[in-house]
Amino acid sequence: MEFSKLIRLAAPWVLLLLFQTSWAQQTVFPLPGGMSQSGKTIHFNREAVLYYDTRLANEAEYLKIELVKRHGFEGAVCLNMPTRQHVPEGPNIALKLFQPDTILPDGWYSLNATAAGTEITAASESGVFYGIQTLLQLVKNKAGKAELPETIITGDYPAFRYRGMHLDVCRHFFPVSFIKKYIDLLAIHKMNYFHWHLTEDQGWRIEIKKYPELTRKGAWRSGTMVGKYSDQKYDSLRYGGFYTQDEIREVVKYAGERHITVVPEIEMPGHALAALAAYPQFSCTGGPFEVARGWGVFDDVFCTREETFRFLYDVLDEVAELFPGEYIHIGGDECPKTRWKSCSTCQNRMKEEGLKDEHELQSWFIQRIERYLNGKGKKIIGWDEILEGGLAPNATVMSWRGTEGGIAAASQNHDVVMTPGSHCYFDHYQGKPEKEPLAIGGFTDLQKVFSFNPFPAGLPADKTAYILGAQANVWTEYILTESHVEYMILPRMTALSQVLWCGERKGSYKSFQKGVYVFMESLKKQGYNYRKP
Repeated sequence: MEFSKLIRLAAPWVLLLLFQTSWAQQTVFPLPGGMSQSGKTIHFNREAVLYYDTRLANEAEYLKIELVKRHGFEGAVCLNMPTRQHVPEGPNIALKLFQPDTILPDGWYSLNATAAGTEITAASESGVFYGIQTLLQLVKNKAGKAELPETIITGDYPAFRYRGMHLDVCRHFFPVSFIKKYIDLLAIHKMNYFHWHLTEDQGWRIEIKKYPELTRKGAWRSGTMVGKYSDQKYDSLRYGGFYTQDEIREVVKYAGERHITVVPEIEMPGHALAALAAYPQFSCTGGPFEVARGWGVFDDVFCTREETFRFLYDVLDEVAELFPGEYIHIGGDECPKTRWKSCSTCQNRMKEEGLKDEHELQSWFIQRIERYLNGKGKKIIGWDEILEGGLAPNATVMSWRGTEGGIAAASQNHDVVMTPGSHCYFDHYQGKPEKEPLAIGGFTDLQKVFSFNPFPAGLPADKTAYILGAQANVWTEYILTESHVEYMILPRMTALSQVLWCGERKGSYKSFQKGVYVFMESLKKQGYNYRKP
C-alpha cells in the first residue's frame, strides 16, 4: 500500500483515538511516536499465524521465537506470502515491506493492531524489526491468555542514527553466551550499535591467527587488582580468556540478525601492554613486559617503527575480515608520550615528517592507520584525544571527556558520537557509594541519563547534522559478573534509549519513571537483573 494512502485510511480513526489516549504512564520503551490506543483488547490465539513478505524470513523467525519464549505461544506458524497478498482476518500477524512514495526516515515503521488482525509495515527490514520490538512489549499474558491492546502507530522512527552500547571485556571477560544476551538487550531497546572493546593493557581478547602469542600470552594476566584503586591490593590468580575467530563470526551474525552493527575496538597507540607482553619488539624499549594486573594508564605504548605498522596492518586485516560493518574503533585515548620522548626511532620519525611535538606524532600515527583502513573500505572511530595534533581526515570522534571534543570535531565537519562521562558512563555510581557496589567513581543516576541532550550547548546550529547520536560505555574494572553488568546498565540503558529514539518528544521524566520499573519487571522475567530504586 502506498504511504500516502496508508495515512489517509488511518487518519479518521487516529483522530478519534487521540481523545482516548492517556500517557500518564508510559507502557512501551522507548516511547513510540504516533501511537494511539482505543481501550479495547485483542485476544490472541496462541497459535496465531505469522504471515510475512518473502524478504522478511529472518524477522518472522525472530518474532516466532520471541512469542514462544516471552509469551508462551505454543508454536506460532510462519507462512511467507507474496507481496500484497491479502491476510485472512483474525488474530493473525502480518509483516510487510512496501515502497514508499515519499522519503521516510531510516527505521520507520507503522503498526496497526485491531480485531481484524495485526500488521507491521515498513520500508526496510530494520523498520519491521523495530515494529516487532514494540509489538512484543504490547502483548501481555493475563490468566494464561495472550492479550494485545488495540493500537495504531501511524509512524515511529528513531531521532538519531547511532544508538549504541559499549562493553569492555578486557578488564573482566564475559563469554559468548553473555555477549549474545547483551545484544538481545540492545535489540529490545531498538539500539543499533554494539561497541566491543577487545584489547587493553589488561588483556587481548580476539584471536589473530598470524600472531598467536597475542592470545597465548596477551589474553592472560597473573593477578588482578582487588578492592579500591587506592588500596593497591592484588590477588595472584591467573585470569583471562579470548574469543576465537569462529566465536567472533557467531556474535557478528547474531547481532546482524537483530540489525545491530558490531564495532570492534583495537586500542592504539596506547593501552597496548597486553600486545607488548606478547610481542615486545613493537615497543620503544624492547621490554620485557607483563599483562597489566592493575588499572590505570601505562607509559609503554606502540613505537612508531615500521615493523609496528606492519604488525598493526596484519592485525587489522584479520579484524576487517571478521567485522563487516563500516567502522573500526582504534582507541587513541590516554597515550602517554614518555617513551616517545626518549626513543631515538620516534624522535627521528618526528624530524623526517616535520612534526613539532609528540601530539603531532600521535596524529600522524592515527592518520597512517586511517589511510590503511580507508583503503580497505573502512572508517575509523577514535576517542576525542585523536583531535590532538590534528584530526585524521575521515575520522569519526567519540566525545568522552565532556562535550568539547564533539563540538570541535563537528565544527570541522566530522561525524561525532556523543558519550560524555557526565551522562553516558554506566560504570559510575547510581546512588550513595556506601549503598552501592564498589564502582570507579562518579555519579550518574537515572534522571541524569534521561536529561541528556546529544546536541551539546555551544554547537553551531549548522553543525547538528554531524552529531550521529550517542553511546553509553561500560568499563569493567569493578564489574566482575554478568549480573553486575546488568545492574549497572538497567534501567539507565532504557533512559538512554528513550533519549536517542525519541529526541525532543521523549516526554517527561515523571511519566518515564512511572512505567520504567514495570518494564524492568518484564525484563526480569526474561532473566535480566536491574537496579531497583
